[in-house]
Amino acid sequence: MIVDLHNHTKLCKHATGELFEYVEKAIENKTKYFGFSDHAPMNFDEKYRMNFNKMNFYENSIKNIKEEYKDKITILLGYEADFLPKYLDERIFNAKVDYLIGSVHFVDNWGFDDPEFIGTYKEKNTDEIWEKYFNSIKEMAKSGKYNIVGHIDLIKIFNFKPKKEIKIIAKEAIKAIKKANMVIELNAAGYRKPCKEAYPSLELLEMISEYDIPITFGSDAHEPNQVGYKSNELITLAKKCGYSKCAYFIEKDRKLINF
Repeated sequence: MIVDLHNHTKLCKHATGELFEYVEKAIENKTKYFGFSDHAPMNFDEKYRMNFNKMNFYENSIKNIKEEYKDKITILLGYEADFLPKYLDERIFNAKVDYLIGSVHFVDNWGFDDPEFIGTYKEKNTDEIWEKYFNSIKEMAKSGKYNIVGHIDLIKIFNFKPKKEIKIIAKEAIKAIKKANMVIELNAAGYRKPCKEAYPSLELLEMISEYDIPITFGSDAHEPNQVGYKSNELITLAKKCGYSKCAYFIEKDRKLINF
């Protein structure tokens, strides 16, 4: 992938590897713009994200390695920031970064993508879960605080699919993303999960393309050997839906490049 904006560090407490290992793998993959966007601090579910007192260390570490590798690759600085209304923190939104990925990992404070809580699906109406999830995506877009939508259909992770047509469930969220002038990432992590496909699905990406919403790419790597995983599949998916350009951000200024 020429652009790969979604990658993590050890500071989130559930990733491994050193920064240089991620960067070296990206260089091997001929990536031109490589972004670190670790899980931003939040006073909720703190065991899976960095602490607020590590923000300066994180940002300075990325800036240092950016300088170290400036002749080989362009490294970008971001955060993956959860949209959970009671826990939004202006320290994240005021950070001097290149971009913010907005993600939804919780429905009614339930971590639906955590295998530890998978049993909760049996207690829920799947259509209602999907509708609540995409309503959160819609509200995230309307907030105007983020540049990129992270793994837009993460709710499919364990293959609990709705009876209602997915395009109908997602439509208002897609419209809000378009209105907010956001970018949607093609995220490879789904290939490593039970759903065994990219986020978003072909079905959803077709709809995203119809709304002429720009895309970007992300490995969502939590260890160095995941950098660039299934990148050819992501590119094929994008081209199948008519895309030939992808986005990256420098100081929140969106730019497009052919892939």
